[in-house]
Amino acid sequence: MEASTTQKNRKLNFALLKRLTRGSIGYLALGGLCLILAIAAAYIVPIVTSFTIDYVLGDKPSNLPAFIMDIIDSWGGRDFLRSHLYICALALIFFTILNGVATYFRRSCIANASETVAMTTRNALYEHLQAVPYDYHKHVSTGDLVQRCTSDVSTVRRFISMQLLEMLRTIVMVVIAAGIMFSINVKMSLISMALLPVLFGVSFVYFKGVKKQFTLSDEAEGVLSATLQENLTGVRVVRAFGQQKDEIEKFDRCSRDFRDKTFHLSKMLALYWGGSDAMGYLQIAISLMAGIIMAVKGEITLGNMLIFTTYTGMLTWPVRQLGRILADLGKASVSLGRIDEILSAPAEEEPGAALKPEIHGKVEFKHVCFGYDRFDDVLSDISFTANPGETIAILGSTGSGKTSLVQLLQRLYTCTAGEIDIDGVNINDIEHGHLRKNIGIVLQEPFLYSRTIMENIRMIDPRMSEEQVHEAARIACVHDVIEGFENGYDTVVGERGVTLSGGQKQRVAIARMLMQNAPILIFDDSMSAVDTETDASIRAALKHRRESTTTFIISHRITTLCEADKILVLEHGRLVEQGTHEELIAKPGLYRRIARIQNALEEELKQEGGGSNE
Repeated sequence: MEASTTQKNRKLNFALLKRLTRGSIGYLALGGLCLILAIAAAYIVPIVTSFTIDYVLGDKPSNLPAFIMDIIDSWGGRDFLRSHLYICALALIFFTILNGVATYFRRSCIANASETVAMTTRNALYEHLQAVPYDYHKHVSTGDLVQRCTSDVSTVRRFISMQLLEMLRTIVMVVIAAGIMFSINVKMSLISMALLPVLFGVSFVYFKGVKKQFTLSDEAEGVLSATLQENLTGVRVVRAFGQQKDEIEKFDRCSRDFRDKTFHLSKMLALYWGGSDAMGYLQIAISLMAGIIMAVKGEITLGNMLIFTTYTGMLTWPVRQLGRILADLGKASVSLGRIDEILSAPAEEEPGAALKPEIHGKVEFKHVCFGYDRFDDVLSDISFTANPGETIAILGSTGSGKTSLVQLLQRLYTCTAGEIDIDGVNINDIEHGHLRKNIGIVLQEPFLYSRTIMENIRMIDPRMSEEQVHEAARIACVHDVIEGFENGYDTVVGERGVTLSGGQKQRVAIARMLMQNAPILIFDDSMSAVDTETDASIRAALKHRRESTTTFIISHRITTLCEADKILVLEHGRLVEQGTHEELIAKPGLYRRIARIQNALEEELKQEGGGSNE
């Protein structure tokens, strides 16, 4: 079963390789023709040398084809060439130059093809990663994805640029050389190629043994990359909890594991190269000694001995190199498999009609249920209606399903029962790009790119004017803060916005979201890092800006929720209360308990503040 699975994966990898090289077939074909031309020129050089020694300078018969000898005889034959030796020299120079030119064009074509394949692969990976469902990214390691999109793509590129045509080159060289050598002397041919089958066998055995080790090494590198990426991403958490030593030890374990597996792989490589080198030199020595003995006995000419020794050297190293080709094939096969795992992941599909209706903002949840798997009920029987222009506040403890609810609205996940309608249309029938374009969202931990503040806010549409950006920043109560920076809107924020405070990041993200002009807005606890006064100012500015916007606000702060048109209270995935602040505060329940606790804390803080002032 395991063997059949391996074979299946290997076929899949070659199918993927064919797909990725589709746009480079012309370059590969031209490179193959140049390869054959270069091999032919390289093999002709020893033949010209042998012909000069045996026929021109000596008195031995020629082994050249009859039609070539007819041409030479028409010039004057052996006497003519003896008096014009420069012709043989020019022939050697010509075929040597031809070999060099053909090799140059071969390498150029292959380089072009390999770089094109690498670009195609990178683009395909990046495009597919944009198309896979949101849930896919929550279950994979970012560091591993980066390693597959960089290191594995480079492995495939190197195989195509260095080894793909080398397999063809080895086969063509063996076929041509064997044909020429056996036509001259069968016994000497067998001696000169005696160890080549052994080299072939060793290469294949080595290939089977090294492929697994390449996989282990690649996986260890992926773990190392993921560890590094996670540490650099969470550097502030590491520093805050004083975990530098533990993180160093963790990275050291991963680094040691990668080193040990790679070192074991290097020992396997060294064993093969050392053994194959010894075998190659032994074959050349055997061929040379046999050639000398047979030449002395008169069984072959001196020129033919030169052909055999030269061809033996030309054949031995490509056959020996076959081990490296097969090793790189194994490594490329592993990398192709890892790339294929990404490209085989199902893209996000449209479950319905993929309509693009005009969205005004009426949202209806009808008996919605959701769970990340069938044993996990995150939301149960959620029903409510939000009309255009209304503000819907959502309150609940951690894990009550608040974020899951708004993620369903964006169709990042699909509800397992019930339905969600926007303006009377089931969201499953709305094209997902159109749906998300009309729903703006700001998360509690917003992501800012390593660009200027202007570029971050204008990311939705770079054509937006500076005045429009400034207006969005004013609504988000961050314009004056940005103007206070030395470079204003041209201030470059660091990766993940680390040069800004938490509240500043949230407000910049709010300004960016406002550039969408979406009819539905979601604030997922995205004003938790701003003070109460700024919170109230932002909400007032948003309400004044577009009265027809449907707004969802997730917050634990009662002062943020109390002005909403409708408040939803979630507990253990169920909608236990809904109504206005006045309605909910007037009856016993979770909302009133939380409100009283927060009010009591505020009163206590005021009293402590007043006492300290006295």
